[in-house]
Amino acid sequence: MKAKVYVETSVISYLTSRPNRDVVIAGHQQTTRDWWENRKEAFNIVASELVIREVSAGDTIAVQERLKVLSGIELLEFTEEAVSLGQKLVETGILPKKATDDAFHIAIAVTNGVDYLLTWNCKHIANVTIRQQVERFCRSRGYEPVAICTPEELLEA
Repeated sequence: MKAKVYVETSVISYLTSRPNRDVVIAGHQQTTRDWWENRKEAFNIVASELVIREVSAGDTIAVQERLKVLSGIELLEFTEEAVSLGQKLVETGILPKKATDDAFHIAIAVTNGVDYLLTWNCKHIANVTIRQQVERFCRSRGYEPVAICTPEELLEA
């Protein structure tokens, strides 16, 4: 059975956006494209209505491109259980209030038993300090934490 990968909004944005002038961002964009083209099929890709909502903001043409990439991808439910877990991640201070949607991405992945949460959000999600706190918190609540990673970390077999 294929491992389940939740693609967070930043991955979709990097995948569909024009190459950035910043060499680090451009490198992340290329890594994302490489992962999508060469590794995606090794996994069961999922997203959520929250991802759909986030990619639906902005330039109309860019929105269409992002939604096109997500068409056909299974959308996980944003359940009350996920809302509660996400709110607790913020209430405990693991994630700041301004990162509530980021907490919800984590909670949706955790409550749906996802194996990997794929993101380029290294400030509030793929941050080693936050990752450790999220793992401890999830286990203390009886959940198996999701493995949070960037496409670069999940690129190799």
